[in-house]
Amino acid sequence: MSRPLLAALATAAAFTVALTGAAVAPAAAAPKEKAPRVTSDVTLPAPALAEFESGLVKDDRGVKLGGVGSGLYPAGRPGEYWMVTDRGPNGEPKVNGEKRRTFPVPQFAPAIVRVAVRNGKTKIAETITLKTSDGTPITGVSNQEGHDEVPYTWDGMAELPYDPNGLDTEDVVADGRGGFWLVEEYSPSLVHVAADGRILARYVPKGLNLTGTGYPVRETLPAIFANRQQNRGFEALGISPSERALYIAVQSPLANPDKKTGKASSVARILRVDLRTGRPTAEWAYSMENVATFDPKAEQGDMKISALNVLSPGRLLLQERTDAVARLYTVDVRRATNLLGGAQDDPATKPSLEASLPKNVTVAGKSLAVDLAAIPGLPGKIEGVTVLGPKTIAIANDNDFGLGSFGSDGRLVDSGVTSRILTISLPRPLK
Repeated sequence: MSRPLLAALATAAAFTVALTGAAVAPAAAAPKEKAPRVTSDVTLPAPALAEFESGLVKDDRGVKLGGVGSGLYPAGRPGEYWMVTDRGPNGEPKVNGEKRRTFPVPQFAPAIVRVAVRNGKTKIAETITLKTSDGTPITGVSNQEGHDEVPYTWDGMAELPYDPNGLDTEDVVADGRGGFWLVEEYSPSLVHVAADGRILARYVPKGLNLTGTGYPVRETLPAIFANRQQNRGFEALGISPSERALYIAVQSPLANPDKKTGKASSVARILRVDLRTGRPTAEWAYSMENVATFDPKAEQGDMKISALNVLSPGRLLLQERTDAVARLYTVDVRRATNLLGGAQDDPATKPSLEASLPKNVTVAGKSLAVDLAAIPGLPGKIEGVTVLGPKTIAIANDNDFGLGSFGSDGRLVDSGVTSRILTISLPRPLK
């Protein structure tokens, strides 16, 4: 800047002071918005599986209880939560050049657990194993040949028998009458469970033809959902008592018409189901984030929906994540196109919804609510999210039962990742 210009500016400033009698103060900076804050961070107990399911699991291969962060829902009393395991410890080693789905503890029964958090400590207050109608515990093993992954022993060397009763449970809500609703990934299906863990009904896609179960199976859901990607079925569940409805989100875009399309797609689907009948009443398209900006280290096929809460009729809080990044979005389906029973539910429609979003389909509206990735110290693979109040949420991670590798003796070398529940205070109410 030239000396004459500096002099002119100094003269102008002096003239301003002379006129006003005071120097002009710089504009105040806008106050920085508060960030979400972790107010509680607790680690869950991890008993050996043979202790947790005594009499059911004989050899746990050194595996401890985990995977309970697949679902999270308030249990009524402050500091208590309902949680649900997934199908149990499982791996995907490469054997003879192919990936194989292994079940190191195939006797494990998926379970609902009530966890109590008091003064920074946690305990498992109640365990409800899932059972058939006659009270026999189920497993988490694959259901159907040709539809599900082939189940193998811990080392991937020998095939295990399929179990049509098996569930890969992923989220839980209380039904308000002492029982529960669950979603799972195999069929994929919606499951109604009594207070003692007996399965009252399993609602699956039409045409699935799941036979040999020890509980009622009802084909009420759109057939198109049977085209879920492997290990990417129903993952997120929310309940709306005022609507007498459940909202369900598929974890990833359907493999419609094929796996390659599903992995490249960003269009997922949300269902609304009537609580009394298990029949869908609406279906909407949901546009997931572009992984290039969400998590540049991942691929589009790594994007997942893992949690859903109902804020009010037609308004949801939904989580998108990779293993490393997670964000919560408020979602409004009220003006989205209802796809139920239309062309997009027909596998013969080309191009499919997942391949190319039609111009006449309006997706659900969304806006960023909470950037969990911006909060220091959060665990990876966050799957459980529940709303405790307008400005308070709780989250839980899925630690995959600590599965790392197995030694030559068939015993687990634990990953060291623990199961945690964190309470987070938000700077502004969820809307």
